[in-house]
Amino acid sequence: MHPMLNIAVRAARVAGNIIVRGLEKRDDLMAEVKGINDYVTRIDKEAEQAIIAKIQQSYPDHSFIGEEGGVIDGDEAYKWIIDPLDGTTNFIKGIPHFAVSIALQHKGKVEQAVVFDPIRGELFTASKGAGAQLNGFRVRASGARELAGTVLATAFPFKDKAALPAYTESFNRIFTQAGDVRRCGSAALDLAYVAAGRYDGYWERGIKPWDIAAGELIVKEAGGLVTDFAGGNDTMKKGEIVAGSAKVVQQLVKTLRG
Repeated sequence: MHPMLNIAVRAARVAGNIIVRGLEKRDDLMAEVKGINDYVTRIDKEAEQAIIAKIQQSYPDHSFIGEEGGVIDGDEAYKWIIDPLDGTTNFIKGIPHFAVSIALQHKGKVEQAVVFDPIRGELFTASKGAGAQLNGFRVRASGARELAGTVLATAFPFKDKAALPAYTESFNRIFTQAGDVRRCGSAALDLAYVAAGRYDGYWERGIKPWDIAAGELIVKEAGGLVTDFAGGNDTMKKGEIVAGSAKVVQQLVKTLRG
């Protein structure tokens, strides 16, 4: 395992322990509203602080961008992109589907990635050029060649419900062609599941870099394809993503275009 990936794994496990302990005391979460239908708890903040502290023990000069803490200036060549608890609403409600997401961007390219599900103990990892793993075993994305019979994942525009009509229109076009669609509430895990072949494809709009930075690399290293809605490479800049087997992504992009 690459040394920087090893540190990311250690940081993810520390955060996972904080999250699991917090889940046992949900009555004391002190959830705050930070946006429309967007919540944060003290556990999100504690987990992010723990991740940064663990990484800084080895790499004190690196820079950070986290969902809860914003930007920490440092060496811009090495930037850690962190979502300490992707799926906070699930966590608040006691739904056991959420994850820690940590990615390391080197000179603008994500090279190390971790998505950790602390409830199931599933650790998804990837280093650029070295493949993707689940708990140390190689994973491969689905080889589906058409939408018929596929199981896909998506997310509703819950933060921008004015976008629902356009979303519904594209959803209807996709759903009529696919086998089924899941909406589980964690972009990081959706992407990890695509990498493991559990989902054949995934699409979402209105997401942030920390939601997808780690998962995107894991999918690519598992042999999947990742694009924006136009079929380009600006997923984090545009806040939109399509992921899955090459054929499925091509058909999803075509369908999303209408």
